[in-house]
Amino acid sequence: MKISTGDYETFFKHLTAERWQGNEFVAFPDNEIIIGKEYLAFFPSLYEAQEYCYENTTDVDRYDLLSVQSACYAMSDAARDKNLMIENGGVVDIAAMVRERYKRMEDTQFQNEQKQNVMNIKNFEYLRDQVKYTGFGEALEGELKKAIEQGQPEFRLKHQANYGNDQVFAELHFSKSKQSDMYFFNSYNVALQKGNNTDAMEHTFYINKGNNITLKEAYNLMEGRSVNKDLINKDGQVYNAWLQMDFKETEKNGNFKVKQFHQNYGYDLEAALAKHPIKELGHDEYKNNLLDSLKKGNLQSATFQKDGTEQKHYVEANPRFKTVNVYDSNMQRMDNRQAKTERQSEGEKQAASTSQKAARQAGHEDDGPDIPQAKKKRRKQSQSA
Repeated sequence: MKISTGDYETFFKHLTAERWQGNEFVAFPDNEIIIGKEYLAFFPSLYEAQEYCYENTTDVDRYDLLSVQSACYAMSDAARDKNLMIENGGVVDIAAMVRERYKRMEDTQFQNEQKQNVMNIKNFEYLRDQVKYTGFGEALEGELKKAIEQGQPEFRLKHQANYGNDQVFAELHFSKSKQSDMYFFNSYNVALQKGNNTDAMEHTFYINKGNNITLKEAYNLMEGRSVNKDLINKDGQVYNAWLQMDFKETEKNGNFKVKQFHQNYGYDLEAALAKHPIKELGHDEYKNNLLDSLKKGNLQSATFQKDGTEQKHYVEANPRFKTVNVYDSNMQRMDNRQAKTERQSEGEKQAASTSQKAARQAGHEDDGPDIPQAKKKRRKQSQSA
């Protein structure tokens, strides 16, 4: 926490007032810039402060936290003894002063160690739950705890899952705060291997600001299906959108670009389903389960009623064309006007793609269809955490 020397007294009064209000921890941007008091966020518990840091930390912006009591003591000591002030060019480093104060407190070393142990336990518990609810279950709990105890600047955990005949290999990336022992779950890389195919499609999914993609949703996106999410924009506002990978274009980091069909795009999943004689739509619970499954990007079975008979088909959301795709029990696309339109479009694009095959093999970017195909692959690319 770096502040201007001229703001020293103002910050001290602000921190003291917040502690009297019951706020024991303060979170702040962990950058090399001078911050004003408006950048501070206060919390009564360590868990809430850690959660705030996790939710607001990205690859670009990092947050850290301090005990308000420790910060106030360090600032009070420095006000009485200027030799304790850590200042350079009109900039005071409060976090560094807190660290130096801890070093001086030999008579309370045991207490500080116990406090750090508590923070490490809370950190582990938060990461454990974050990993679990991102779709990796509880299998990594032991490895996660061991890695945190080793105290390395960063570490990675590996996970494998099977979806039918497909294999998903994931590598989870963690890094340690520069100013504390707190770790962050930054991202995870997914390599999707289809059936017996030795080639793998890769994509990195980032963990930040509540926009997390679960492992199953990641698989569905890489299969070319669409996922519906409540997302948070840069201003902290929540909005809803359907996400779908664009296999024609890649970002600078090697990731596929992800298209967003916002709520004002006009896609109504329930209305699209209502155009088909689906039995589950007549029962509220079954209908809601069907809608929830499709919003997660799943290819979901449904009962179609026609001429007094029932048949099991499979459906998936198609926000781009504001409809749903229907497949028979053999996973063949059911014939309808939209399917014909899409097949015609794909045929035209395939012809263009064939004519550019030599250029692609020479290292040019793939110019395949916009609509992702289940068998489409790309070369492995190295991903950074």
